[in-house]
Amino acid sequence: MCGIVGLVDYRRSAAQTSTTLLEQTHRMATTLAHRGPDAQGAWANEGMRVGLGHRRLSIIDLSPEGHQPMVSANDRYVMVYNGEVYNFRELRAELEALGHKFRGHSDTEVILAGFVQWGVKATATRLIGMFAIALWDQSERNLFLIRDRIGIKPIYWTYQDSRLLFASELKAFHAVEGWQPQICENALAYFFGYSCVPSPLSIYKGVHKLSPGHILKFSSDGKLSQSNYWSLSDVAQKGWDASLQHRNGVESTINALETLLKDAIKRRMVADVPLGAFLSGGIDSTLVTALMQAQSNTPVKTFTIGFSEDQFNEATHAEQVAKILGTDHISEYFSAADALELVPKLAELYDEPFADSSQLPTHLVSLITRRHVSVALSGDGGDELFAGYNRYIWFNSVWRTFGSIPRPLRSSISSLIPMLSTQQWDTLANKLPRKFQVRQFGDKLHLLASALKANSREELYIKLIQKGDMPERFIRETVSAPAFAMTGAPDTGKAFIPQMQYGDMNAYLPDDILTKVDRASMGVGLEARVPLLDHRVVEFAWSLPMDYKLRDGQGKWILRQILYKYVPKDVMERPKAGFGIPLQSWLSGPLRDWAEALLAPESLARDAILNPAAVRAAWDGFINNGSESPYLIWNLLMYQAWKARWHP
Repeated sequence: MCGIVGLVDYRRSAAQTSTTLLEQTHRMATTLAHRGPDAQGAWANEGMRVGLGHRRLSIIDLSPEGHQPMVSANDRYVMVYNGEVYNFRELRAELEALGHKFRGHSDTEVILAGFVQWGVKATATRLIGMFAIALWDQSERNLFLIRDRIGIKPIYWTYQDSRLLFASELKAFHAVEGWQPQICENALAYFFGYSCVPSPLSIYKGVHKLSPGHILKFSSDGKLSQSNYWSLSDVAQKGWDASLQHRNGVESTINALETLLKDAIKRRMVADVPLGAFLSGGIDSTLVTALMQAQSNTPVKTFTIGFSEDQFNEATHAEQVAKILGTDHISEYFSAADALELVPKLAELYDEPFADSSQLPTHLVSLITRRHVSVALSGDGGDELFAGYNRYIWFNSVWRTFGSIPRPLRSSISSLIPMLSTQQWDTLANKLPRKFQVRQFGDKLHLLASALKANSREELYIKLIQKGDMPERFIRETVSAPAFAMTGAPDTGKAFIPQMQYGDMNAYLPDDILTKVDRASMGVGLEARVPLLDHRVVEFAWSLPMDYKLRDGQGKWILRQILYKYVPKDVMERPKAGFGIPLQSWLSGPLRDWAEALLAPESLARDAILNPAAVRAAWDGFINNGSESPYLIWNLLMYQAWKARWHP
């Protein structure tokens, strides 16, 4: 795992600058030292006006033979690469049979030889793994940027004034001479609504995220072109069509998925450094851990964190699961004080505004994991692929129940619910017998209030993933911030849940979940691997009938059937918890002074984009009567913290 940077500078004045391309590339790479603490490398050709830089976290082939930037054996290609390819040994054997010889045993060298043998697109389609690749073709003077199919690894790029820049993180651009970014108001509007900036936008005008499964080609004549080598849209449509013709028996389907998952996990257990797993005790992380332990001769190292607040504490359950599976388990508890210490560092970690509050526990579990191992497997992706989110379960019942209610009546109900804050609803709910209590009841009820305003299935879905209404009121200028585009969603007729899954996989997964995991783990030099997002598992999941995913009011039905072979059913039968923090109580308690400073009137008055009155009204409403969502406040705070760090 690594960080990559580079530039191609065709500006006429660039050749006369005092700083060489090699020096500029080194400077960019240095900003990503956290992603690759083991080594730094740079390569430049002043005549061709190109430079490539790399920060290395050594996982496979710890020797200098795995060092990057790496030049192909025939000297045609130069490559920097962030990620891991898990089928490189098979590819190497195939290439050796074709006459290729190798100096070391890294996957980087194998990928390069693949480009020589098969070309760029054909090689990308052969790779199983997570990757962001930059490839310079010295013969044709073309630069290729390639991102993995699901968007596990990040890559930003921009082409302005005859200069192309790319990097794993935006902070590398700040090290480039003459770079003057401008905040994109439309991207900011998306951020306030969804807690992240969706691809291909970034927070800066003219700076883009390369879309998953795509290749960007920058030609010597300065022309840009993009193409995809893998399409989620095609996979989803083909899978949906196949699911309608599914004829395999239940047992054979369960066994086929288990075999595929074991292979995906086994491939991700290959490393030349210590390896472990995140274990929250939920379905996904427990299944990944169980299949790891089933294929390991020694106890797998597993890690979890706990909080003093019972409703957010997963540690006790994770410890029970670890004992059943026989793992070498480590738990560590954190308090609001620990979070307070970390919060000011988030803007450095996420150099683009990002406000999924589970970024805090994800970073904390990465911190304790990195003390013991360099690689950790994660269960991310199970919710999107196998219909695990509560919104999938709620959707049919909510739409069926409330869709037929006249709009004025729905509007009245919607306006009544927020009269009590989320905390007040939680207090009322906690007075019920324990078996009737619902975790984060107030948040869910306020979300329902927003959902009641929806006039279509699409609008309901958007409100469910927004956790409220789009808060465009916070931006001075009129902006266009439509819902996350579901362009390319499969044609499923009246079945809308598969379209929701597509929307989540297309946007929420890469731009929120995977961004969170990448920055939280790489911020401490930890490589996180996500076996459930092996593209073969993705394609298999889409081919399954919906009742293999959602059955009897429970998501992830087929994953549960596999898991019950390893962990007793009664241990796993519990409400879906998520990976949250007590945001409401922390913001109104130990984090209040920090929040007040960021949202102070004098600070807001200096902002050319935000509407100070609207922001202060939201904060006052949150503090005084709980009328504003804590998630919305967190979005505002994360933007203010980001701006204070990167644009003081």
